[in-house]
Amino acid sequence: MAVLGSLIQWFNSINMRHCINCCIHLLPNDLHRQCFRCRGPNHSNQKCPLCKGENKVASYRDSRQMKLLAVLEVRTDHSESWNGLFCLRKGKLCSLIFGLIIMTLVMASYVLTGAKHGLLLIPSPFHYGAFTSNPSLMDNESLSDMKDHYQPSKINVSYVKDYPSIKLIIDAITSKIEFITRQRPDLEELRKQEPHMFSVIPNKFLSNSKNPCWYEEYRGNTTTDPYTTNSYALYSKRFRTIFDYLRKVFWNHLYHYKDKHYRLRCLPHFYIIGQPKCGTTDLYDRLRLHPDVRFSAIKEPHWWTRKRFGIIRLRDGFHDRYPVEDYLDLFDLAAHQIQGVLQSEAAKENSKMNSIIIGEASASTMWDNNAWIFFYDNSTNGEPPFLIQDFIHAFQPNAKLIIMLRDPVERLYSDYLYFASANKSAEDFHEKVAESLQLFENCMLDYSLRACVYNNTLNNAMPVRLQVGLYVVYLLDWLTVFDKDQILVLRLEDHASNVKYTMHMVFQFLDLRPLSEKQEALITKSPASNTRRPEDRSLGPMLPTTKAILRDFYRPFNTKLAQVLFDDAFLWKRT
Repeated sequence: MAVLGSLIQWFNSINMRHCINCCIHLLPNDLHRQCFRCRGPNHSNQKCPLCKGENKVASYRDSRQMKLLAVLEVRTDHSESWNGLFCLRKGKLCSLIFGLIIMTLVMASYVLTGAKHGLLLIPSPFHYGAFTSNPSLMDNESLSDMKDHYQPSKINVSYVKDYPSIKLIIDAITSKIEFITRQRPDLEELRKQEPHMFSVIPNKFLSNSKNPCWYEEYRGNTTTDPYTTNSYALYSKRFRTIFDYLRKVFWNHLYHYKDKHYRLRCLPHFYIIGQPKCGTTDLYDRLRLHPDVRFSAIKEPHWWTRKRFGIIRLRDGFHDRYPVEDYLDLFDLAAHQIQGVLQSEAAKENSKMNSIIIGEASASTMWDNNAWIFFYDNSTNGEPPFLIQDFIHAFQPNAKLIIMLRDPVERLYSDYLYFASANKSAEDFHEKVAESLQLFENCMLDYSLRACVYNNTLNNAMPVRLQVGLYVVYLLDWLTVFDKDQILVLRLEDHASNVKYTMHMVFQFLDLRPLSEKQEALITKSPASNTRRPEDRSLGPMLPTTKAILRDFYRPFNTKLAQVLFDDAFLWKRT
């Protein structure tokens, strides 16, 4: 930059004159006589304004700061501009070219140096400015872990310097962590909140069906479309094919008794409740291959967490609330098969028990209670008075729940790669993690851990979903209403290394009948589902510094999780 300023001052100090004919800047007066156009073979004194003396403004002094490249400013006639260029003396021309070269080298050096050290453009608010650096606060264990994975090509000084500063924020968060048992609402309070739901779902289910089902009187006729108002069919084109088929077969599956028509309604026997980017899709794809397992027509209805509140996408605002009937419609395909078993001659003669069970796999069920603040007013210190599990338990106290978890650090990066739409990079992920941690700390200064975890405003403000990896907070809240033997918690790392073992655990948990070797091979040897996209894999791993920061943040939560489950594998010390 100093070289650039010197060049500007040097050019401003020169008495600049302009040849009207040639339209190029001339340095001293006598250069005009060497101008090829004005003193060439075809020179005419009558045509040359300077020689004729008629043009009083043949040249002028430009006292303003000029652009460096103005010395080579030419008209659009390129052949003439090249000729005019020879009007410069060799010495001054060399000086000009030399100055431009020096300026170019200086600028190139600045650009390359800035790119290497993260100094280009506007620096992140999380580099140097937003936090105070204190190298003495560096966590030795985390740094040693970081060095194990450190790649020389990934070195970025600015991000490494972030670590001790962000560690202060993590320490502040850790100091505020308290795992306090929530108060479970009573049944009457739940009834007041959802009276229609309680009017539709009965207290008892069919005794001869393993899956929770019941008969509901159908008052329509053969011309009535039972799915005409179903919100899933109205708002999503990809589900309309399913409902078109259901319309065609609906009347054939009604149960006729004493001049009345009844339809079999069912709820899921089990729920895969979480977490996102933890292998729930792969578990779903394998489990539905079991001959006794059926799933909802849509893998992730998100009804308990979003659709019943009228949320399709939270950023799009609220739509009409999806009634419980719309949710039950999603299980009609499975209900038809269960009814076929119940109405079979063998079942009637031998009182055969239906063994088909239905599952639902919305990965938001475990953690997403963001909508509560818009519907429930009687909160306590910012905590939701009612959670999803309260209502599920009210209708299905015997429901079974499956949770698939993975290292929360890796889960967050996978989540970022999957949902981020543009400018994805390890550096951008680092910036978003730092910003999210600061927002989370700000919340923890004034509210409880549970209030921050379920805080809709905070969760929408954080660039990455840190809260989804706080597994133990959600699990403890589910354990306030469900017994521990009703919840199966798996690790994606174990599932990836030994699919057969984890699937056996699931079959045993759901009390499913044994399979033949051929059936089992079909389930366990199929390729993994929903793996990372090739374009995301090309971005490489997260920065070692980011990993160290997230390990520190999630450590106290993982420690509590391992204590609750009596399994140190959930510490994720080495993954």
